Amino acid sequence: MFTGIVEEIGTVRSLRRGAHSAVLEIACSTVLSDAHVGDSICTNGVCLTVTDFGRGSFKADVMHETLDRSGLGSLAPGSRVNLERAMAANGRFGGHIVSGHIDGTGTISSIKRDDNAVWFTIATTPDVLRYIVEKGSIAIDGISLTVARVSQKDFAVSTIPHTNAITTLGDRKTGDTVNLETDIIGRYVDKLMRLGAPDAQEPAPAPAGITAALLAANGF
Repeated sequence: MFTGIVEEIGTVRSLRRGAHSAVLEIACSTVLSDAHVGDSICTNGVCLTVTDFGRGSFKADVMHETLDRSGLGSLAPGSRVNLERAMAANGRFGGHIVSGHIDGTGTISSIKRDDNAVWFTIATTPDVLRYIVEKGSIAIDGISLTVARVSQKDFAVSTIPHTNAITTLGDRKTGDTVNLETDIIGRYVDKLMRLGAPDAQEPAPAPAGITAALLAANGF
């Protein structure tokens, strides 16, 4: 579990591809201070497991599924990535709940300056947009941000200079692909509202909203 507060920017040292998978090596420092094999490190919003580490870098296996669903496959030696260690139980919860299991990708369609802020507009698919709400939280490449505007085809966030300076957002250009993870709470609520139609794309008709009887019948 992560919070979307990036700890440092790492640099891809190598991406060794197999038939349907890859081994990623990332040069970094801060996230290695207490690293162990088996630890989780959020890399551009994707939860990866440390398989090996040494002085100045760690390695992680990237599955076929992860390559298909994220932008990790487009990384190359020299690419910069956002890194965050798993949330400590005694730490401050600075962002929002980030699982590191992305919902899909988006494409930056516009970058505009607004005094000291920068507006990023990101186009994505309807199945991702359905969980994005104005003033809600979104993780973009593992960065916890607040949604400022959302439409039927895209959404926008406004970032401060500090965020652009300490994350890879400052490197991004129009047309770049970013990893997206919506608020997990919204996804659970949506699932619960589909009771009686687990495979349906639209919620099943509800009798009269959420009632005491409905909650009791489902273990609450």
